[in-house]
Amino acid sequence: MSVYIYDAVRSPRGKGRPDGSLARVPPAQLVVQLVRALERRLGAAVVHEAGHLTLGCVTQVGVQGGHAALSARIQAGLPDSMACLTLNNFCVSGLSALADAARRVQSGQEELALAGGVESMSQVAFLSDAADYYSDMALASSMGWAPVGVAADLLATREGLDRPALDAAVLRSHSRAAAAWREGRFADRVVPITHADGTIALAQDENIRDFGDGASLARLAPVFAAAGAQGFDDILIAHKPELAAVRHVHSVAHCPPISDGAALLLLGSAEAGRRHGLRPLVRIRSVAETADDHVMQLTAGYRAMELALERAGLSLDQVGAVEFMEAFAAVPVLFERDFAPDMSRVNPNGGHLAMGHPMGATGAILAASLLDDMAQLDAQTGLVVATGGVGVGAAMVFERAGLSSKT
Repeated sequence: MSVYIYDAVRSPRGKGRPDGSLARVPPAQLVVQLVRALERRLGAAVVHEAGHLTLGCVTQVGVQGGHAALSARIQAGLPDSMACLTLNNFCVSGLSALADAARRVQSGQEELALAGGVESMSQVAFLSDAADYYSDMALASSMGWAPVGVAADLLATREGLDRPALDAAVLRSHSRAAAAWREGRFADRVVPITHADGTIALAQDENIRDFGDGASLARLAPVFAAAGAQGFDDILIAHKPELAAVRHVHSVAHCPPISDGAALLLLGSAEAGRRHGLRPLVRIRSVAETADDHVMQLTAGYRAMELALERAGLSLDQVGAVEFMEAFAAVPVLFERDFAPDMSRVNPNGGHLAMGHPMGATGAILAASLLDDMAQLDAQTGLVVATGGVGVGAAMVFERAGLSSKT
């Protein structure tokens, strides 16, 4: 059974720190406001007809604890009969949530389903779930684990990536994102988020910076050398003895900004769409979720991409638009070098290096952004690729099916 995406909305991405514009908006309320947006766009009856809600959320403690999807469903006033799942697949969680919903529709379990992700990194700090291997160096050593930023430097070391290449990726991401906002390209997909009193909290992504000609990027110091010196470099080299040392190259600008944000999509069968008068935006042509080298960490997205393309019967040069997750600058640089895509069709409106990384929401945000990329580039096919820490990856291929959300 074919699975279609009927609509998608996302929040702006806020700075994931106490002074960020979304720091006083509870994560469940980010989802609630996206539910309201879908109700306005498609009709409340359609949204409430969905039989399942799947949300990605990585750090499930504090205000994100206690089953985030279920909490959001209740606060949004969605039916008690709507089953929920909150999942953590690290940085690809939002795309894994979309894959979960797609499988439910494809298997006939549901006719309509909601899927997306949410993360408030201003209110729930990165690594605050306090897994034992974060601080137990003996356990981290046995697992070959290090903070993902140190692993990004390991990847850059292995691949011989230099700072100018990383700087160029950052500059391109920010300049394209700034142009996209300036030209109103996100206007139909991004939902302004409000406070409880109705005042606007944030209407556009707030991490984008003007680096001018990029000269200032070269002056930024590597940010993960201190973590490496705490013993994590030694752990990685013990597991990768072919490398003599970790060369630390990523500065703070080469990391996707820690962020708050959410995204939500409505999926369904062709029959459900006909019954509710919906016109599909795209058909999900293939799905891939992968795992790869857990020490190198950031390579599984490439494997997922290759598998999704194989399942769709396509080569990369046959895809008209690509949303490729800029996990750290090394990842898109390596993608460009090794796969030689047409970069005018990759992240045409900027990427995570500019707009930020709300972990559990990231994959769903990428999927929502791909819909606009495909329309903007008049592409019949699209590819979304996400990469996460400790060797997780996910990808999907979309096939364009229509131009609007409702007839």
